[in-house]
Amino acid sequence: MNIIQQIIILAPPFLFALTIHEYSHGLVAYRLGDPTASNLGRLTLNPLKHLDPLGVLAFIIMKIGWAKPVPVNPRYFKNPLKDMIWVALAGPAANLMTAIASSLVAELLSLFAAFIPKAILFPLFQMVGASIWINIVLAVFNLLPIPPLDGSKVLMGILPPRQAATFARLEPFGFLILLALFYTGFLQKVLMPIIGLAERMITG
Repeated sequence: MNIIQQIIILAPPFLFALTIHEYSHGLVAYRLGDPTASNLGRLTLNPLKHLDPLGVLAFIIMKIGWAKPVPVNPRYFKNPLKDMIWVALAGPAANLMTAIASSLVAELLSLFAAFIPKAILFPLFQMVGASIWINIVLAVFNLLPIPPLDGSKVLMGILPPRQAATFARLEPFGFLILLALFYTGFLQKVLMPIIGLAERMITG
């Protein structure tokens, strides 16, 4: 498969995975009383509103990526610490649900494969398979407790206030930490078994 074919297969599921991830953050925040994302036009399924060039580049290089974070203002929440945990978990949860839905689509394609031309069926299978993988990777990756990933916000909501404030100071160095973990191979060693297990559970 050449690079053009790879882009055609990977781009739609990748863009949708990023979009549904960020949209879910904004939607849960909105339901909890925060209109920030909506007021800024970010409560949308338009992928162009969510793309982060650095996150796209990271996906191309490292096969893990992210979108431009949806702005959230915890001051609107009744219980900021608890509600931020739900907002943070919304993105990975949406990706896992999309992976499950993609697996069901793959099953439907298998059932009706005899009625679909091979020229259409094979690319569809590849795209659906990519959707399963990409959404699982995004869910697992974003649950890492490294700022500014979603897992760090969950951890900050659990830690006592003083420890949470200390942990939050790592956020400016989060990308450097991720790069270091990637290039030492530590990230792959931790994530790949979890991703593989999740994929086997979802696809059966």
